[in-house]
Amino acid sequence: MARPTIADIATRAGVSKGAVSFALNGRPGVSDATRERILKIAEQMSWRPHSAARALGASRVDSVGMVIARPARTLGVEPFFAHLLSGVQSGLSAESISLQLLIVEDTAAEIEVYRRWASEHRVDGVILVDLTVKDPRVDALKTLELPAVMIGGRGGKGALPSVWADDRDAMLSIVEYLAALGHRRIAHVAGTPNFQHTQRRIRAVRDAAPRLGLVDAPSLTTDFSDAEGAAITRKLLSQSDRPTAIVYDSDVMAVAGLGVAMEMGVSVPGDLSIVAFDDSILTQLMHPALTALSRDTFDFGRQAAEVLLETIASPIPVINRRTADPVLTVRESTAPPA
Repeated sequence: MARPTIADIATRAGVSKGAVSFALNGRPGVSDATRERILKIAEQMSWRPHSAARALGASRVDSVGMVIARPARTLGVEPFFAHLLSGVQSGLSAESISLQLLIVEDTAAEIEVYRRWASEHRVDGVILVDLTVKDPRVDALKTLELPAVMIGGRGGKGALPSVWADDRDAMLSIVEYLAALGHRRIAHVAGTPNFQHTQRRIRAVRDAAPRLGLVDAPSLTTDFSDAEGAAITRKLLSQSDRPTAIVYDSDVMAVAGLGVAMEMGVSVPGDLSIVAFDDSILTQLMHPALTALSRDTFDFGRQAAEVLLETIASPIPVINRRTADPVLTVRESTAPPA
């Protein structure tokens, strides 16, 4: 029989998982009557706290951490991260939990932050972003026994808890849409090459090419900056057999690409169709407005916070939550090739 969880107790009691956590840990936030009812249900279900959670619960600091290893310059113009962080903070604030945010230079520096936080018990858990291929942070956090949730990681055997959307299916929806319009030369301006989500998107384009009869479908990697997005676009549009459509891994790079096309006299969507993998106010305010994948990034962050708090309260079972797939929103930047 599966071990009962905080979520099981919440369902039986008809309350939130946060209320169950407050009651089980003797914290304020629920009425005496509700606390008594939750404790009675927990006893009836033979619920017992996980040993690691029990040890941690004795010295909770009501704070979680998030470390981002990206250049601060690129983060400053990324609407995706602004919405994600807002969602995370919303999910934490609902349970009176604070967020510690740090921006560092690389993964090694990020792991050092986790070691310091764990040794000083500065946070109760952490949220990981930008999962890389053979990510060293996963084993480091397991060794530290620091509760964590991965945003974008697809989970699986031996993995940390995760919250994710299917990047492969999302990219396929873009490429199939462009192919249906008649495009056969489709370029992909991708993100950082060692990110797992970048690799999934690249493989999706590569695998779809022969099935859709694409003549050319290169994926060119960048650091997600507007500068590199513009440079790659300029290179692509300078070719004699230039693409008739370009897919960008971020809204910022798509906007930069549109600017280069205008500068070079390439009409959008007359001579070139543009699609952004992320939707934002940027893509909507452009002229022409950019076709983009739309998703509720705020809710994505909120769910990550929720899964982390559940994991802190009860590390078993490991949660692997798939969120709704992004939906393609067609606007003025795409059309059949000339």
